[in-house]
Amino acid sequence: QVQLVESGGGLVQPGGSLRLSCAASRSMFSINTMGWYRQPAGKERELVGTITTGGTTNYADSVKGRFTISRDNTKNTMYLQMNSLKPEDTAVYYCNRYISSALYPGYWGQGTQVTVSS
Repeated sequence: QVQLVESGGGLVQPGGSLRLSCAASRSMFSINTMGWYRQPAGKERELVGTITTGGTTNYADSVKGRFTISRDNTKNTMYLQMNSLKPEDTAVYYCNRYISSALYPGYWGQGTQVTVSS
């Protein structure tokens, strides 16, 4: 059974930092490139970045240099370190396997809300 549990969101001031965690089922985590996604209110879900099983990362231009994705394969857990947060980073953040830039998975966890506001 696929399991995706995101945590670590909250309210932070502009310029602040947050670290999100994603606990995934071993069957998914161990063989897949994983991704962080986000969905601002009233907008479509977008890909934030990805990490391969070997640790190679890739980021959307909007977060490059500010966000860092890592994974602990022994714990089936992925992380998103977010620094220099901006109000436009406000969204519900989700983790999931990465299929392609144009094709998103059909099953999602509950996500975790990140609000950047003064």
